[in-house]
Amino acid sequence: MLGSKLDDLAKDWSIKIENADAIVVGGGNLFQDDDLNFPLKIGKLFDCVRKSGKPLAIYSVGVSNNWSPEARELFGKICHIQLLHVSVRDNLALKNWRRHFPSGPSPLVLVDPGLLAYNSADSSSAVLKKIPRSLVGICVTDPVILQRHAGGSSTDIALKSAREYSAVIKHLIEEGYRIRLFCNGAREDQAFAKRLLSEKLLQNYKAENWITLAVRPQRPEDLVDIIQSVSVVLAHRLHACIAAYALAIPHVGLGWDPKVESFFQIVGRDSFFAGGLEATPVRLACLVKKAEDDGIGHASRLAMVAAAAAGIQTLYEHLYHLPPRHDGT
Repeated sequence: MLGSKLDDLAKDWSIKIENADAIVVGGGNLFQDDDLNFPLKIGKLFDCVRKSGKPLAIYSVGVSNNWSPEARELFGKICHIQLLHVSVRDNLALKNWRRHFPSGPSPLVLVDPGLLAYNSADSSSAVLKKIPRSLVGICVTDPVILQRHAGGSSTDIALKSAREYSAVIKHLIEEGYRIRLFCNGAREDQAFAKRLLSEKLLQNYKAENWITLAVRPQRPEDLVDIIQSVSVVLAHRLHACIAAYALAIPHVGLGWDPKVESFFQIVGRDSFFAGGLEATPVRLACLVKKAEDDGIGHASRLAMVAAAAAGIQTLYEHLYHLPPRHDGT
């Protein structure tokens, strides 16, 4: 399915690469193998970079543990490219990178640039805006996606059915919370949220204004706006957790892939992560309340945001030493 589409994209990529001094592949859990999705895309990009002779930087990426032989071959094309910079976003990614590339290159650990979402928001209005207490933003993920793309055992997955979602929502509402469902932008997640709301119990809650569904975000700024509109976030999706942390919105992470737990470890919020059997409705409601009550440490958060900015500076310095372009710039 991807073959012909990637061939067409490669023509456009090659033109852009030819007009560039260097190429940066950055952010996200890009070095993972879900049905060869990213390996095929990145492998094709590496072909374009290699043919151009231009240097490459790999910046603050996530790296999964299990790759198929085909993925190893596709990602392995990196060994035939001039590398200016290699960094991963956390210690889990570092461990997996070294396992896949034991002969090097050895990457730096530079925190996820998504933490700079703070800088993309209107921080002055965010501070002044009064967010209603006890408004929980639940970032909905289709359980099919969780089951299919989980990075660990299915027993580690929290909220892996519509029934479990409904149970958590019911318990939170009984505790006095209002709910705002939202998604990261994936159409299948938004469709699942709509199916949830079609259930009789949740229809009743919706009629009484206990639960609403946000419009599917089309741009990163839309997601930032949604997260800023709630007092606490409950999410599987790593991007929702990263943005919430950057924006000082308390959040609870749900287990399904080691990358989520790894983020909570690196920012010192291990106690607000719940996976598998421990993610009961009662437990999650307790974590939501504690997260909202405790808030996020101002100094530690600003230190992490500063680390993300420093990482960008490190990348810039490595790119800065490029030779001048042929046009003299």
